[in-house]
Amino acid sequence: MDNIYIEYNFTVSPKEPASEILIAELGNVGFESFVENQIGVTAYIQKEAYKENILEDIYILNSEEFSIKYTKNEVAQTNWNAEWEKNFTPIKVDDLVSIRAPFHENPNLKYEIVIEPKMSFGTGHHETTHMMVQHLLQLDLENKKVLDMGCGTGILAIFAEMKGAKPIDAIDIDNWCYENSIENVSRNNCKNISVYEGDSSLLINKKYDVIIANINRNILLMDMKVYINCLKENGILLLSGFYQEDIPIIDAEVSKYNLNLDTYIERNNWVALKHNN
Repeated sequence: MDNIYIEYNFTVSPKEPASEILIAELGNVGFESFVENQIGVTAYIQKEAYKENILEDIYILNSEEFSIKYTKNEVAQTNWNAEWEKNFTPIKVDDLVSIRAPFHENPNLKYEIVIEPKMSFGTGHHETTHMMVQHLLQLDLENKKVLDMGCGTGILAIFAEMKGAKPIDAIDIDNWCYENSIENVSRNNCKNISVYEGDSSLLINKKYDVIIANINRNILLMDMKVYINCLKENGILLLSGFYQEDIPIIDAEVSKYNLNLDTYIERNNWVALKHNN
């Protein structure tokens, strides 16, 4: 017998970054699948996990910065694979790197990352992942110790290993991301990646040659000192997950710790920064 799901259709304005924050908060209370569209997000939770007051602790719904409205209805089990296939498009970076799901055709590029996405990617995630891969393409990662902070599906940690990095720590506070990263690390036959569930408190006494942090702006600002304290001499800090207009505030925080902005990439107003010490 098919499971019954509760479907919420959220209309979000302005859509970014509110949609990504909303997805993260909903995931924390049991919603398990998401589909982004032009006006917002459709979210699904199994009826047996649903409770009437499930949205009362979703902070962004009460934020004055965004207007979020929603409708709710009951639906039969959705074919999630079909939904992913419709809504998760493969990523190609500089005709060198392919990031795809198992159901996508293999474009036979130099590097191939195969992930099983348990939730659809938001637009921002596509953009920032693309740019972070571009930065990593330019780096010599052979035998470099790397941190992928806020690893999500584990893509950047996996790509770092493909480029010779070891050892690699991949950390995410979200349990779904932790579990999915473990699956994707195994799927790509990686041997040098350790995946952890948690936050920046896991970084005490750790040191890395390269730190990748693809997270939202507020988390980056809050944890910047921790990241930089973990950076080895002549280390590289890659930051993304925010917009072009956020560059001054991010760079000002990084500059407090004597790191310099080396280069940045912009894609549809999302940016990825590279800092050196």
